[in-house]
Amino acid sequence: MTAAAASPSHPPNPPSPGRGLTRNGRNLILVVAAASVITSITLGARSTFGLYLDPVIAELGTGRGMFSLAIAIQNIVWGLSQPFAGAIADRYGAARVLCTGAVGYAAALVLMSNAHTPAVFTLSAGFLVGLATGAASFSVVLAAVGRMAPPEKASMALGVVTAMGSVGQFVLIPITRQLIEAFGWRTTATVLAAFVATIVLFSQPVRGRAVDQQGGAARANGGPPAVPLAQELRRAFNHRAYLLLNAAFFVCGFHVTFISTHLVSYAQDVGISRGPATTGLALIGLFNIAGSLLAGYLGSRRPRTYLLSIIYGLRAVVITAFVLIPISAASVVVFGAAMGVLWLSTVPLTGGIVSAQFGTTHSGTLFGFVFLSHQFGAFIGVWLGGVLADRTGSYLVVWWIAVSLGVLAAVLHLFIDDKPAPAAPVRMSGAGAGGIVPAGAAAVMVAVGTAAALSAPAAEAAGADGTQASDLGAAFCVVHPIG
Repeated sequence: MTAAAASPSHPPNPPSPGRGLTRNGRNLILVVAAASVITSITLGARSTFGLYLDPVIAELGTGRGMFSLAIAIQNIVWGLSQPFAGAIADRYGAARVLCTGAVGYAAALVLMSNAHTPAVFTLSAGFLVGLATGAASFSVVLAAVGRMAPPEKASMALGVVTAMGSVGQFVLIPITRQLIEAFGWRTTATVLAAFVATIVLFSQPVRGRAVDQQGGAARANGGPPAVPLAQELRRAFNHRAYLLLNAAFFVCGFHVTFISTHLVSYAQDVGISRGPATTGLALIGLFNIAGSLLAGYLGSRRPRTYLLSIIYGLRAVVITAFVLIPISAASVVVFGAAMGVLWLSTVPLTGGIVSAQFGTTHSGTLFGFVFLSHQFGAFIGVWLGGVLADRTGSYLVVWWIAVSLGVLAAVLHLFIDDKPAPAAPVRMSGAGAGGIVPAGAAAVMVAVGTAAALSAPAAEAAGADGTQASDLGAAFCVVHPIG
């Protein structure tokens, strides 16, 4: 070592802050751009499944219950696979997981296009698409973006990626409708498979393990020491705010999956043509761009928990108005636009809360568990919508359940904070689980209680004579399941 180098008056030259920030900024822009394209493809493809409902059940000769069960299985398998996909992406890199998911998703859609029985359709559109979507999911992408963005830019970056995901929904829904009408649902599913496979081309910018993707600001400050995943899971599942966040995200899954799957069918049931209903569904994607960007912007300036409370409360108001106002083509279009603003604006805020509570090292896994709760809600929403529509001839009960759950989620977020979670206990105390059990029980009781209260009016509205009312009760009975 030279004297100059050892002298305090001649410290080593640090890297240029300007060059470092510029390079990090360019990397972040590239990551956000690639993540936006991937999310646009995955969310866009997923949002088209509701358009397959009527042609599929007409050709296979089944009711809406079969289709709803397949989509419900898709959502729950997607959710169950999410924590594992997140953990693998955290450890081995998001790009590998995304490529695997894209290939699997495309293969499942090809199998779906060749389904001639309800069993094969359920296997392909349900189980296999759900498993592949877990790997190609936007939650894997969002975890990588959240790690690479500086803390002060994380909410906005997540908002941009979520918003751009809606471009796929806005573009693909009308295109899919035209393809189904021109070539049939089987050819359309094959075309969709080829489109989904292009995710492989955009996955490289989000490659790398979690430790390689820490934001520049976190590295500059030394960052927190690495914490084993098992310890972080103990910390999460003993933190009441995290568990309440899980319970509240259940409601988001219920809302978005029920509406995206059943809105077109509901509109046709009440005399609205397929065109305005499809337009309403597409407008959800268009207006979600503004909603997600606004949520990302406000999330870095206002308490995220209060913003989420407002979003869920407004969802309840919008759905109530949609049910009470006489339905028309215009009301369906307006409903789509209004719900679009509130659609996935919950995602950047919820993801931001998880990162704020636990950091970013295991954010893919921890958000995966939150997303699992979302998918439980999706399962209940899509399945219940199909079952009750078949049994009562009306979606009215499920709309009112959606209103009740929206109010519940708005209240739950008032009791959630996004401060860093306390250290994990040495052993699981079980106290944390006690926080989610009452919330989950409350959600179930609100759903079932609302259905029970409204079952008689719904049956009467559908022209039931008592038999359908009994069928409605059977839909909620675990002792006498529907045959």
